[in-house]
Amino acid sequence: MSGHEAVLSAYDKFQFTDGPYTRDVYRRGQGPAVIIIHEIPGLHPLVVRFADRVAAAGMTVYCPSLFGTPGKPVSRGYALQSMFGAVCIRREFHALATDHSSPICDWLRALARYVHSECGGRGVGAVGMCFTGGFALAMMTEPVVRAPVLSQPSLPVGLGARRRASIGVSPKEIACAKKRFEEEDLSMIGLRFLGDDFVPDERFETYRREFGARFEPIEIQPKHAAPAPIPPHSVLTIHLAEDGPTKEAEQRVIQFFRERTGAA
Repeated sequence: MSGHEAVLSAYDKFQFTDGPYTRDVYRRGQGPAVIIIHEIPGLHPLVVRFADRVAAAGMTVYCPSLFGTPGKPVSRGYALQSMFGAVCIRREFHALATDHSSPICDWLRALARYVHSECGGRGVGAVGMCFTGGFALAMMTEPVVRAPVLSQPSLPVGLGARRRASIGVSPKEIACAKKRFEEEDLSMIGLRFLGDDFVPDERFETYRREFGARFEPIEIQPKHAAPAPIPPHSVLTIHLAEDGPTKEAEQRVIQFFRERTGAA
């Protein structure tokens, strides 16, 4: 690998196709599978850093590249280009939908089946971030997915009261997740910085109301975010400090994956 992709030089790269979608996927590690769904603007180096740490904890990480340039560092211009020039106009993503998930979630569920067949274990972990944050919950309709983590879930875009409270999945997906949480004794984690306009208070209240004690919220004061050119938002990547509450959140997520997938 060369150029920006060199940051992924420790990863094996393959293409995965399901339905109308084909995407590159980067794989590293041994043990049960965890799918790490990157945030805007793409599979940037700090997402890769998080994936490296999950792999080091005894799991196989799969990092699909859904948009952007793999390995390219974050910048304001790159983020805006990714948001408006690609994601919001592509059919596989629904930026404003309040009552159903994005079509790319079907592809992610198929990827989960595939990686579980490769890696075994109790099941698959999945984390979505920012634009993809809610995808991990939508993936719970696939039985092999057992450990959903929603990091700063930002869809639907919070324009108006209804969208601020929406979690961007269908009633069927919510019902399936609730049923599985109870019958299989599962749960999910949600992370955000308090005051983040992209992850409104109303959205986390919806998670609490729908899932009760099966929803583990990790809400962090923005003063604990690592310095960055953008306001506190990305808990596990851009704004992760190497000590304090964000580091504790990272370690909790990794332990959650180990427990639920059988790596522990």
